[in-house]
Amino acid sequence: MISIYEFGPLLIYFVVLAAVFGACMGSFLNCAAWRSVHGESVLKGRSHCTTCGHELGFVDLIPVFGWLIRKGRCHYCGEKIPARYPLTELVFAALTVLCLLRFDLTIECLRNYIFICVLFVLTLTDIDDMIIPDGCHIIAAITWIVTAPFIYDGWGQALSHVAAGLIFGGGLLAVSLIMDKMMGRDTMGGGDIKLFGVVGLYLGIIGTLFCMIIACIAGLLFSVIRRGRGRAATEKDHEVGDSESAYDEDEVPEKAFPFGPWIAIAAAFMLLYGEPIINWYLGLMG
Repeated sequence: MISIYEFGPLLIYFVVLAAVFGACMGSFLNCAAWRSVHGESVLKGRSHCTTCGHELGFVDLIPVFGWLIRKGRCHYCGEKIPARYPLTELVFAALTVLCLLRFDLTIECLRNYIFICVLFVLTLTDIDDMIIPDGCHIIAAITWIVTAPFIYDGWGQALSHVAAGLIFGGGLLAVSLIMDKMMGRDTMGGGDIKLFGVVGLYLGIIGTLFCMIIACIAGLLFSVIRRGRGRAATEKDHEVGDSESAYDEDEVPEKAFPFGPWIAIAAAFMLLYGEPIINWYLGLMG
């Protein structure tokens, strides 16, 4: 099989191609995420403005540059288009290049790229609507099953990853049910639990453990920062005498925040760069 590292011009060619393809995929995945939370078909229908519904033209669909050419506004109704669209296209272009550089032109690269696509979509849907579609879990699981015979050395290695999925998915479900009973409220979404089960298939036991640690730390830091900002905003309201938005001194409004994006970010990081971390950890264990 050809390798992108055989000589310099080939590497440059594939990196540029991956960046362009990744930007286009980022645009498609952004559209897919929006459609999935608004009840529209992901595969049917032309792309359209989410405000006026007008079908988008060729220029509008050019990743990043289309947004710049239209000056961040819909060409048909003039509504402002969020900067999230070109930003997600740039981010996914970078992820595509990183995946190619990490795994070269292999079946493993294709498998992991599909998984990164899934992680990207569920991140957007969870941010938008606090939902992780079951379709994301299904696509990731089917991709893993289909490609497993081409990646793992024997059934033993593959079954260890299945065991990781069952351990983390089943274990978190049990813990979540106990915590729900103790606290009288939902403590962890079902989508997050299923996501950890799927992550177990791709990362194995140790990789998923590191993914969980990274996701929990990142999620906790985000929660603390957001709470601090909420407290600062509340104190500012007190200072200006805004009686409608005032709270008790020790009361800061709590809002649920999606945990799926942090799991996805941690999983993508471990997928791309987790191997040296795991090897370091195993070295400590002797």
